Amino acid sequence: MSEQLRFIVEQLNREPFKKSFNLITFDSLDPMQLLQILNDVLAEIDPKHAMDIREELPEQTIKRMCALLGMLKYKPPGNPSDVSSFRQGLVSGSTPVVHPILHWLLQRLPELKKRAYLARFLVKLEVPAEFLQDDVINDTSHQYEELVESFKTYHKECELLRTSGFSTAEIRRDIGAMEEEKDQLIKRVDRLKKRVDSVSNHQRMLDQARQLRVEKEREESLTHQKQEQKNQAEQRLQRAKQQLKDLRQAAADANPESLMKRLEEEIKINSYMVSEKLPKELEAMRRSVQYLQKISSEPAMGQADLQELEDKIKEADSQINQLIEKRMMRSDPMDDKLTLYRQQRDLRGRSQAQDSEGGEIIRTDELKRLVAKLRGKSVMHKKKRQEVSELRAEYGVLQRTEEILKQRHETVQHKLQTMEAEKGISGYSDTQEELERVSAIKSELDEKKGRTLDDMSEMVKKLNSMIVDKKSALAPIITELRSLRQCCQESSQEYEEKKAQYESCTAGLESNRSKLDQEVKALRDDTSQEENRYHYINSMSEVIEKQIQRAAEEMKAYVSSDPQEKKKAIREVYMKNISEQELLGKKLREKQKLVRESHAANMEQMKLWSDLHTLMEAKRQSFIQSQSQTSIGRVIQEGGEDRLVL
Repeated sequence: MSEQLRFIVEQLNREPFKKSFNLITFDSLDPMQLLQILNDVLAEIDPKHAMDIREELPEQTIKRMCALLGMLKYKPPGNPSDVSSFRQGLVSGSTPVVHPILHWLLQRLPELKKRAYLARFLVKLEVPAEFLQDDVINDTSHQYEELVESFKTYHKECELLRTSGFSTAEIRRDIGAMEEEKDQLIKRVDRLKKRVDSVSNHQRMLDQARQLRVEKEREESLTHQKQEQKNQAEQRLQRAKQQLKDLRQAAADANPESLMKRLEEEIKINSYMVSEKLPKELEAMRRSVQYLQKISSEPAMGQADLQELEDKIKEADSQINQLIEKRMMRSDPMDDKLTLYRQQRDLRGRSQAQDSEGGEIIRTDELKRLVAKLRGKSVMHKKKRQEVSELRAEYGVLQRTEEILKQRHETVQHKLQTMEAEKGISGYSDTQEELERVSAIKSELDEKKGRTLDDMSEMVKKLNSMIVDKKSALAPIITELRSLRQCCQESSQEYEEKKAQYESCTAGLESNRSKLDQEVKALRDDTSQEENRYHYINSMSEVIEKQIQRAAEEMKAYVSSDPQEKKKAIREVYMKNISEQELLGKKLREKQKLVRESHAANMEQMKLWSDLHTLMEAKRQSFIQSQSQTSIGRVIQEGGEDRLVL
């Protein structure tokens, strides 16, 4: 118990409470003061509890404290079922009840602060089941739950960011360093400007340098565009080769009979789409559009209606909160196992009693009409939203059908062009062959004699009827072919326009990507420079730390009382060297003085020695000459050798 009391006193004397208690003064506090200290600790956890307990009733104080302790999941020591004794001890400010609470709260203060903060947003508001049957309240409840889940997600991301290592102090230091570097760069630029201003024709040189930089950037852009165009041309070539290969395979596998059969099937399908399916779908869409226009023309809810609904919702929330407070006053706040069922039972009973009295409550006639109106609007909104989704799905199906028909049309057109290149226009070849055959028959009939003119006229009529039948059979095909050609031209034109748009968009995106690459490169260069500067600063800081450490060691040795330690000090070494150099200088100055005093005598003696040396050199030369004159034609023996001098 003494350890617990000591821990409580130590924590209360620290931040943020700043109390000046000791064990005796804290133990001698009366119950009201002890409850006020407990309330101050709870207010530190949840600021809503910052108040003077003397200004509220004891029942409200105990209810408020019990509610917060229950939310913080505090479990009283001893028998958990003996809750009434715990509440009595809390009301009376008993030390065996309050001290364990303070000890538990002060041990977990940061954790409990976080839990109280999260409880403001994560403790869900219990709505009775009969209220959830209303669509508006049900939708609002779902939105509330979605907001709670989104808060959980954002809180987790915030915690991850806090623990990810980012420090505001480091960021501030980096910003300060960058500001200093910016000032240095500005000063350097100013110095360079002053230096450049003194140069003649500096403006023209700057313009030329600027033009050079612009031309280099333009050269890089043109090189990049050239590479892009080359890649696009290669891709086009590959696509063209693939299309040519597909067309050759299709032409190799095709024959006129199969092509005609396929064309007839496609013509039947297109005729069915044009004459039956598409008109029905267009008619259905027109009816839907008319219906939607009719609905949109109806007057919508204004700001006054929305404000009225918000006021009703706020009133309902306030009544719900009042009911919850009444329930908490009647029941035990620590026992929350049957909270939901009791709340629903109480609210249901109260709503039935108020309905029987006919007072001004939530479910009035006006609110019923408003709810009925909102329910109708909600049902209509859901229905129209479903219709819009169905129309979007149908629109997607129609788009896909249109793409399939366009692809089939292109295939048919290609096959028709192939047949025209080989045999001419479709249908005319058959007609020409039939005419040739008829002419051959006619020539044979002309050659044959003995046939009557009636037979000949009958044969001519038959042939004419055959020709007319063939022409009438070919006429719709030719008409359809012309319409298909026109559609093909329109499709080709649209394809070229879309292709040009795609290529321009691609070029723009590639240019943006190149700019982003350049920015990334510049940022990486800046990062490398900052890293180099960071390493340089670290190295300089280490050098400075070594110097500081060396200075500290020098100061320690200098103030030390040990003579051996003092001798190791650099100051003593330098002082010793200075004294030795001063003695050496003194000796040299004395020597210099002696040299100056004997300089004249020494110079005179040096001159005498020089004259003596000159005299002796002259005598030596004279002796050598006299020896050379007396020894001509004689034998001279020197060093054991005989020489004849002529």
